[in-house]
Amino acid sequence: MTDDSERGGRWAEVFGPRYAASMAILALGVALLAFNSFLTSTAMPTAVQELGGVALIAWTLTLFLVFAIMGGAGAALFKQLVGARMALLVSAAVFLVGSLIAGLAGSMEVVLLGRALQGLGEGLVAAICFALIPVLFPARLVPKVFGMQAMVWAVASFGGPLVAGLLTEFVSWRASFLVSVPLAMIFAGMVLVVVPASADAAPTHADFPGLRLLLVGGAIMLVALASLTGPLMAAGLLSVAAAMLVGMVMLDKNSRTRLMPPDAFRTGSVVGNGLWVVLLMPVAGATSAVYLVLLLQQMWAYGPTLAGAVAAVLAMAWSAAAIAVANVSEQATRMRLMKVGPALLVLGLFGVAGGLLGGQIVLVLLAQIAIGAGFGLGNSSLYVTLMGAADDAERDRVAALVPTTQSAGNAIGAALAGLAANLAGYASASSSAAFGQAIVAVFAVGVGIAGLGLIAALRMTQLMTRQERHAGPRRQPG
Repeated sequence: MTDDSERGGRWAEVFGPRYAASMAILALGVALLAFNSFLTSTAMPTAVQELGGVALIAWTLTLFLVFAIMGGAGAALFKQLVGARMALLVSAAVFLVGSLIAGLAGSMEVVLLGRALQGLGEGLVAAICFALIPVLFPARLVPKVFGMQAMVWAVASFGGPLVAGLLTEFVSWRASFLVSVPLAMIFAGMVLVVVPASADAAPTHADFPGLRLLLVGGAIMLVALASLTGPLMAAGLLSVAAAMLVGMVMLDKNSRTRLMPPDAFRTGSVVGNGLWVVLLMPVAGATSAVYLVLLLQQMWAYGPTLAGAVAAVLAMAWSAAAIAVANVSEQATRMRLMKVGPALLVLGLFGVAGGLLGGQIVLVLLAQIAIGAGFGLGNSSLYVTLMGAADDAERDRVAALVPTTQSAGNAIGAALAGLAANLAGYASASSSAAFGQAIVAVFAVGVGIAGLGLIAALRMTQLMTRQERHAGPRRQPG
């Protein structure tokens, strides 16, 4: 790893000659995910109307997320087997092929195939890029790397829908898929130039983790299906999904080629609690992400543009907060930020619900800022701490597991929010008051899950304090 003898890196150093190319690769990797997400979500309604597949529109996101999670889960093993450069090139090729298939599709079934390949490719790219951060950058610059990623997402949150809208209206919805092709080609070219050729490959007689990946993907699919069923069936599907995930973890612990570190999701370890925070925050945040724009239109008669602008405040607050803490290097400050993040999420979800019910747009905007700041303030400190707490032999697995866990959190959160909304009668609501009654249950679920994330963050920092008291500070990755 790189030397960490200096503390407190500068933005000029990040974009200087030594690290500029590495930063460009990570920025392009994030851009592939961020812009593709906004491009396709904006263009998909037009695509399904043209191809006659309205009933399948939800599955364009579900399949994408499921395959992204499966790709991310196997990314660390793939990187170990073929090296980072070959793994990134193959992943980019899979994403490119998926974009071509979706963009040239003549039916919704073919679009779904393309979306599945896009998800697989993006899941691999995101996880491998994440695992490369402690390899390509010293620890003092890692918070600035996350600040850069937040900036890319902020640009994508505004530019993506605008570009997709213009392409869809004046060219074709297909262009919104095909615009990702040159991005993938540029990314592959940068990988060839910057990433060493298979220097970290370690060929082994590894077993392909097919059963474990199927268990992960199948569990997420069941959670998604649960949101479309009645209470009893939903409870059954969620129970089966939980059993599948537990079974996957147990199989992985006893496997010769593990996908996860041995202390993943163990409440008695720093890494285990940190991964719970990584999972639970997007689960809770999905409450606002899924329903806010629609609720603003239904309850307050906002147009799509104005409602979208209110939702985009979260992304801007996230980016601003991430940039603001990019210079933090003291572990004590990071520990405080890791607790502040989930706490702001709890307050923000309360605020969004209260603002909607009380007709207070200012409160909604302030709550959106709180949610975004919660993610932006806590995430970089959480990720740096996770990589520092992991053993050297497990750091790749921990790093690759973080974006995969986030994707799983987004998928599970969207499904749980949909389930809570349906059980509360949201689908049959026809007045502002009825919508208000329904969203109480939705946001109550989000607040409860955010509270669990706060408990995990508190437990994580307690364990860190205890370890430092007995063994001294742990070396940070670099």
